[in-house]
Amino acid sequence: MSNRPELLAPPEIYYDDAEACKYTSSSRIIEIQAKLSERALELLALPDDGVPRLLLDIGCGSGLSGETPSENGHQWIGLDISQSMLDVALEQEVEGDLLLSDMGQGLPLRTGVIDGAISISAIQWLCNVDKTSHEPRLRLKAFFGSLYRCLSRGAKAAFQMYPENVAQRELILSSAMRAGFAGGVVVDYPHSSKMRKEFVVLTCGPPSISSSVPQGKGQDGESCSDDESSTNEENQTVCISDRHRPKKKQKVTKKGRTREWVLKRKEKRRRKGNVVPLDTKHTGWKRKARF
Repeated sequence: MSNRPELLAPPEIYYDDAEACKYTSSSRIIEIQAKLSERALELLALPDDGVPRLLLDIGCGSGLSGETPSENGHQWIGLDISQSMLDVALEQEVEGDLLLSDMGQGLPLRTGVIDGAISISAIQWLCNVDKTSHEPRLRLKAFFGSLYRCLSRGAKAAFQMYPENVAQRELILSSAMRAGFAGGVVVDYPHSSKMRKEFVVLTCGPPSISSSVPQGKGQDGESCSDDESSTNEENQTVCISDRHRPKKKQKVTKKGRTREWVLKRKEKRRRKGNVVPLDTKHTGWKRKARF
């Protein structure tokens, strides 16, 4: 898993000018982006009435995935955190409007204006801790909450993602459900290690017949159900990568403030010459919220 870009550096740093040009000029990447964006657009199940829709491409990068909505006659808005990737998109003269923004801080869009949303290989970045202020659950909450507001009622979102384990997938899906979405995970080619692709398909609104999750594609292109029991995921913990930050930069939670931790902290302050209360049998006890 060391080659996963989200484990190497934050997206705005990893996708610099050199990486953005390399990414956009790769014929393999272009082919993969085209197939994944076509599948995501298919999962949106937009009405075939010839009316162009306004779509949102989250993590649009250099605009490779935005070519599919344009080819199907739709308008789109691309959002990405990497300035270098957006600069390449401007050089390529993509047809969509581009927006520099961090999806983990929420989407700066008006309520109910988006008819559908797609995302290719971007959602799993929200599970990483790139700054001391980053909390994956809060960032997912801000993202899905703002996405729910900007989508029109009944609109769908299809996000292709690469979760590192089962628990990370459940973290993303549960965050979407708490925001009000209905839906689930669609897995294409579940029994193939190379062709396996996962999509989170969500519907803005309460569960209904129209919000049912479509089936994934099998090896022969036909639909097949995904048996989660057949996927042997050994790591059941949520991966919140800190990229091996020094321990001194790690935030100590309140749960870790034991009596030993408090005594050690007080002794350290005494050595610095600070006035510290005496140690008693009540030192380290958790105080009640009220008397």
